[in-house]
Amino acid sequence: MKTRTVSDLLSQDIVMPEVEIKGWVRTFRANRFIALNDGSTLNNIQCVVDFENFEEALLKRITTGAAIHVKGLLVESQGKGQKVEIQVQQLKVLGDSDPETYPIQPKKHSFEFLRENAHLRTRTNTFSAVMRLRSALSFAIHKYFNDNGFYYVHTPIITGSDAEGAGEMFRVTSLDAKNPPLNKEGEVDYSKDFFGKETNLTVSGQLEAETYAMSLGKVYTFGPTFRAENSNTSRHLAEFWMIEPEVAFMDLAGNMDLAEDFMKYVLKYILKNNREDLEFLDARLQDEDKTKPQNERSDMSLIEKLNFVTDNNFKRVSYTEAIEILRDCTPNKKKKFKYIINEWGTDLQSEHERFLVEKHFKCPVILFDYPANIKAFYMRLNDDGKTVRAMDILFPGIGEIVGGAQREERLEVLKKKMAAINIPEEELWWYLDLRKFGTAVHAGFGLGFERLVMFATGMSNIRDVIPFPRTPQNAEF
Repeated sequence: MKTRTVSDLLSQDIVMPEVEIKGWVRTFRANRFIALNDGSTLNNIQCVVDFENFEEALLKRITTGAAIHVKGLLVESQGKGQKVEIQVQQLKVLGDSDPETYPIQPKKHSFEFLRENAHLRTRTNTFSAVMRLRSALSFAIHKYFNDNGFYYVHTPIITGSDAEGAGEMFRVTSLDAKNPPLNKEGEVDYSKDFFGKETNLTVSGQLEAETYAMSLGKVYTFGPTFRAENSNTSRHLAEFWMIEPEVAFMDLAGNMDLAEDFMKYVLKYILKNNREDLEFLDARLQDEDKTKPQNERSDMSLIEKLNFVTDNNFKRVSYTEAIEILRDCTPNKKKKFKYIINEWGTDLQSEHERFLVEKHFKCPVILFDYPANIKAFYMRLNDDGKTVRAMDILFPGIGEIVGGAQREERLEVLKKKMAAINIPEEELWWYLDLRKFGTAVHAGFGLGFERLVMFATGMSNIRDVIPFPRTPQNAEF
C-alpha cells in the first residue's frame, strides 16, 4: 500500500477503503482524536481512534511531537473543520516525544523562543508555511530562468578578490591561529596559506557571472553569500542567498524589463500554487496589525501587497526626478522624514523609497541613473560624467528589493574607476580581460533571496525566513 501525504488525503472527495500515513502528532484529545501533520500542508488530518480497541500503554505514547504510522479507512468526517478523516485500524508509534521536555507544545510561542529552537520550529504552522513558500520561490526562480534560456552558473564560494570591500568579508585560512607564519615585515605570510594568498568567503557572484555571460549569453547565479558586518538588526544576516542574472548585449532598459518580468513571475507563481499558506500568513499579519497603533498598521494586507506588485506596471523614474519629488513633498517640508532630503547626491533611505511607492506613485517604482559616487565601480558611467546606469526596484513595505546596472564595458573608463578607489588592476586582471577581448554592452541585477521571502511571507525579521540564521555571536545548529 502506498503511503500518502496529508495534503493528498485532504484533497480527496471519496471514501477510500484503506489508507496509510505517517506524520507527527500535533494534538491528541479525549483519548480519541489525533491531529496529524506531515509537513505537506498547513492542515492536519484527524485520525479517530476507538480507544477500546487499543492498549492503554500505546495510547499513552501518543503525545505532541511523537512520530506515528497510521493505517485505516478514509471516511467522510463527522465533525466540523475537515471533509474527511481516518478511522484508525492500525497504529504504531515510530518515535516517542516526552511531553515534559518537548519544546513545541500546542500553544503560542514567541518568535525569539522559536529561533532558539530553530531545529523544531517548522513543526509550527507559521514556520512550516514560511519554509514551504521559501521552497516554492526557489523553484519558481529556477523555472523562470530555465524557461527563458538562462544557464545556471555556480560561482565560487571562496574568493581571492576583495574588490567588494574586504573589511566586511570572512577570511578563509588553514594557517595555525596561534602561531601563523610571518613575513619580513612581521605580518601574517599568506603565501604559506592553503591557496597561496589571502582568501575570503564571497559577498557576490556577480563579477564571475559576468565572465560567463560574455560567452554563454544569459546566465544566473543562485547561491550563498557572506558578509561579516557586525550588525544585529532584523534586516541583516551574515550568511544569505543571492540571485544574480547577467545578460550579454542587454542595456539598462532591457535590465529593467527583465527584473520587472522576473519579480512578477515568481510572485504570481506562489499566488497560484501556495494560496493556503499565503492566506494563513495574511490572517496572521492582520491579527498582529490589530495590536499596533493605527499609524503603524499596514495599508495593505499581505495578499493585496503581492497583487499590488503583480497587477501594476512598475513606474520608471530617474534618481534626479525622485529627489525633486522628495524635496518638495509634505513629509520632507514638515520634517516628518527621519532623514531630510536637501540636495542631489543623497543616498535614499527606505522611508523615502516607501513614500515614492506607497504615497506618490502608488505602484512599484524603478529608480535609475543614480549618482556615480554612491554606486559601485563596475556600473556604466553616463555621458554626463556624474551618473551611472544603475537601477533599484522599490516595493511597498520595504523599499529597495532589487539592485542592478548596465556594467561598464569600456576598458579605459573601468581602469580609471578602479584606480580612483584603489583597486589594483592585477587584482581583477581577468575582469578587465572581458573588456579587452570582445567587449559588449551587458547588464544584470542582484536580489537578496531572504528579502524576497520576507516580502512574500510578511515576516518582519530576516532570521525567520532562513532555516538556520547566521548572525553576530550566533552560529547555532
